[in-house]
Amino acid sequence: MDAIRKTTASAVPRRRALLGAAIGLAFTSVPHDAGAVHSEGAFRRAGNLVVYLGVVPAAVVRGHPPEHTGKSMHGGAPEGRYVHHLLVAVFEEATGARVTDAAVTATIHGRRHSPETRIALEPMTLDGATVYGGFATLPPRDYYRLEVEVRRPGAAPVRAIFPHRHFQP
Repeated sequence: MDAIRKTTASAVPRRRALLGAAIGLAFTSVPHDAGAVHSEGAFRRAGNLVVYLGVVPAAVVRGHPPEHTGKSMHGGAPEGRYVHHLLVAVFEEATGARVTDAAVTATIHGRRHSPETRIALEPMTLDGATVYGGFATLPPRDYYRLEVEVRRPGAAPVRAIFPHRHFQP
């Protein structure tokens, strides 16, 4: 029984490290085959784009040291118990090229919480690559539909819809 506990205990940090690496790849590398690296919940193909979404507690941003560039992004992380940082990376599906010229918004629909919220996601640099981000409040114990809209010059808007379960206490 102790051997089982040791094996299980050592597997948890390894799984967390692998999950962190997979999420990091979504925002720093060009996807060759998006399905090979990420779970289906992490990305959506929409129109001619591949859209990746990450949802990170704002407490992570608040925890950066004062000199860290992420500390002041989007005017700083707002106070609040259920504030999260939404991160979106967008790529052209055919070429894998990162999209850096878009206006990106997220509309958050909660099953139990209303009204819906629409936020502009600002372009930002993460590990030398352009991503789009912004803060949103996601009250706990709800199912959300996060609708990401990407508008590029001279192209029709593209929408990618992500389900998100949020059960933070």
